[in-house]
Formats: sequence, structure tokens, C-alpha cells
Amino acid sequence: MLTDTTPALHRRLGPYDGAAIVVSNVIGSGIFFLPIIVALNVPDPRLMLAAWLVGGILAFAGAVSYAELAALRPRAGGEYVYLREAFGPIAAFLTGWTSFVAGFTGAIAVNSLAVADYLGRFIPAAADRTPLLTIPIPAIPLIVSRQTIVALALVVGLSFIHIRGLGPGRIVQNMLAGGKVLGLVIFIALGLSIGHGDFGHLSQGASASPGGFLLALIPVMFAYSGWNAAAYVAEEIRDPGRNVPKALGLGTVAVIVIYLLLNLLYLYAMPGGDLAGLISGGARLIDVVAERLFGFVTATLIALFTIISLAASVSAMVLAGPRVYYAMARDGLFFPAAARVHARYRTPAIAIVAQGLWSGVLILSGTLSQLASYTGFAVVLFAAVAVMALFVLRARHPNEPRPFRAWGYPVAPALFIVVSGAMLVNAIWREPRDSLFGVFVIAIGLPLMIWFRRGSARP
Repeated sequence: MLTDTTPALHRRLGPYDGAAIVVSNVIGSGIFFLPIIVALNVPDPRLMLAAWLVGGILAFAGAVSYAELAALRPRAGGEYVYLREAFGPIAAFLTGWTSFVAGFTGAIAVNSLAVADYLGRFIPAAADRTPLLTIPIPAIPLIVSRQTIVALALVVGLSFIHIRGLGPGRIVQNMLAGGKVLGLVIFIALGLSIGHGDFGHLSQGASASPGGFLLALIPVMFAYSGWNAAAYVAEEIRDPGRNVPKALGLGTVAVIVIYLLLNLLYLYAMPGGDLAGLISGGARLIDVVAERLFGFVTATLIALFTIISLAASVSAMVLAGPRVYYAMARDGLFFPAAARVHARYRTPAIAIVAQGLWSGVLILSGTLSQLASYTGFAVVLFAAVAVMALFVLRARHPNEPRPFRAWGYPVAPALFIVVSGAMLVNAIWREPRDSLFGVFVIAIGLPLMIWFRRGSARP
């Protein structure tokens, strides 16, 4: 638990820093392979674009809801704080536990391995998966290869930068985010203007069922996940009542525009059927699109951009995730050391180290892709529950000053909750094994919560 002598986190971030965190956290490896899954579920290209638009509208509805919550409770931790305030410590712990076991750490591991994979285009050894060493841990042996060493080096390097303070962390984060957005804008602009594509592809495709459309929204929302990233660092944003909503809004709108244009470019480059067919070919979507539009040389340049883009995502998650574990530890629901703030750098250094260590285990275990898939269900679930907290806190504290009020309340947040609920029910109906395993991953946190609470209760 924190004491009066514990250093506080430092408010150094502005609204554009927060927006950069949102953009970097959202636009990761997902947009480079999830459109294939969406195309499988929605064969009609126009409905495929509609799915990305609907997902963007839902993300924005969620963002403005989080904006009110973050302005009302400008503390580190994001939905952990909102669920604690509205529904109590159990719900709060479970969302934090899921963030630690897979939400942030699994995404860090996936993106770090993807960086090593793309780096292999230039340095083949970086993508070499040949085992160099096996650490024989029961059930989940850890396998060291050149690829995992590169991924681990990225996690260690970015963790070190973000431990050293918001100053260097903000500079690196903003540079990576700027490079990511600039590269995407150039790629989209050149592809739609001089690329060898055909807008006629938009009229080619089969009809889609309502169930397929709802099922497609799950990978879409997974691709949009991270729109709430600025809320995790609300305690470190200047004038949070004004700047957190601005960061969430600017970042989310930027992502929606980029995602719609990028998916339009994918369909301009190839018919929806060809896009869906990439699921079994093993080819990288961004490479195939670039080669069809421009040629191999440009595809190589795109690989360089992709490395920057993925590194930006890893950086944003290394920054945001530890604020959740820090908030949990302050409440006695995580390892007590994670509540410590570095006396000099004013960062939750131990929480950053803990996240890096577990991300490393996932990188070496080879199980992270399944884990990330199973917890996609949890991402949708906890975002919906956090938006429900908006209704609870409005009813419980109707007269409390609110620096920002969610636009479109109560319709927009209610729509977010209803559609999220439909997605969850549809996922359980269509993919019961993955969904129930996601519930299992969440539930195994309960014994740990009891253990942490007993530990914090000891004198």
C-alpha cells in the first residue's frame, strides 16, 4: 500500500502525447492480418468495410464513455479503477489480472515476435526459429531461438526506456507513433493514386449472414482494442479533466480514418475472396497488397515501415500496461512492490519489470497466439462492463462535478453495451470452446486475488 512518503507519478503528458499512445496502442499487428478473418466471415466487400465502420463507431462510443470516467476518476489503471468504483474489487481485479496474463503481455509478445519476423527480411537470422536452448519447465517448455532473442531484446530495450521516465519515454513513443502514421498515410495515398488496383473489386463477393457480421465484429473490435489507452495514464496527463477526453477522441478518430482507408486499399488491391484466401497461404497481407500495387522493392520498404509500426505498439503497451498493475498493487491486489514509484524517474518501475518478465515467458513459451485468441473474448467483455460503470456512477453520484460528459449519453454507451453483448453471445454460440476458455483464463485469477488480499491483510 502507498504511504505519504511514496513518490507520486509525474504529470508530464499532454493531449497529443495521449493521442499518440492511443494510435500506437491500437494500430499494431492486428490490422495486418485480422482483415483476412473479417473477409472470411463477411464475403461482401462493402459489408466488410461496414464492419470496420461499425467497429469504429463503437470504439468512439466507448472512448467518450471512458473520457467521462477518466475525467471523473483521473487515476492510473483505466477500467480497473472504473470497475472498482462501480462494481467492487472482484470485477476490478479480474480485468487487471486479464490485462497482466494476456491483455497487455500477450499483445507485447505477439508484436515483438512479429518485429523479429519482419526484421528477418533484412537479417534472415532474426527470424530463425531453430531452437538454440530449451528450458525444461513442466507442461510449457521455454524455447530460446534467434527470433525469440530479438523479441526479448525489444521488450527489454523499451522497458528500460520507459523506466527512465516520461521524458525519454514520451520522445521515443511520439517518434515511433509519428513514423507509423506518416508511413501509413504515404502508403494509402500512393496505393490509391498510382497503385495497380481496381475499385471494381468492391462489387465482387457473396452475401453475408447477420451472424457472420456479428462474428466479424469480434476481430474488428480486437483490432480497435487500445482506443482506451490514454485512460491508463490519466494520472500522468496534465489537466486530465480536459486533456484525457481530447486524447481519447483525437486518437480514436485518427485510428478510424486510417483503418477505413487501409481496408479500402486492401480491397482495391485484391477481391475479397483473394483476401480471405490468404488465411491458408501463410503470406503476409501487407506484403501481398504492396506487391500487387507496386512490386517487390516497395514491399521491402513496407516491411521496414511495419517494423516501426509494430515497435510503436510494443512501446505504447509497455507504457500503459504497468499503470494497471501499479493501481492493483496500491489496493493490495498485486505484488506490493509493483506499487513503488521510482524515486528519481517517477515511474512504476517494478510494475514495468514484472510485465516485461511475463511477456518474456510468453515469447519463449510459444503459446501466446492461442492465449491472445482466447482472451479476445475478455477484451470485449471488460470494455462493455467498464462502459456499464458509467451508468452506475451517474446514478450513484449524480451531483459529482464532471469535467467532461460523454457525448450521446445514454444512447451511445447503451449501444456500445448492447452490441458488445450481442458479440459475446454470438461468440459463445459460434465458438464456444474459445469463448469458454477465455472465461477460464479470467476465472483462474480468483484464487490469486484471495492470496493477494490475505497477503496485504498481514501486519
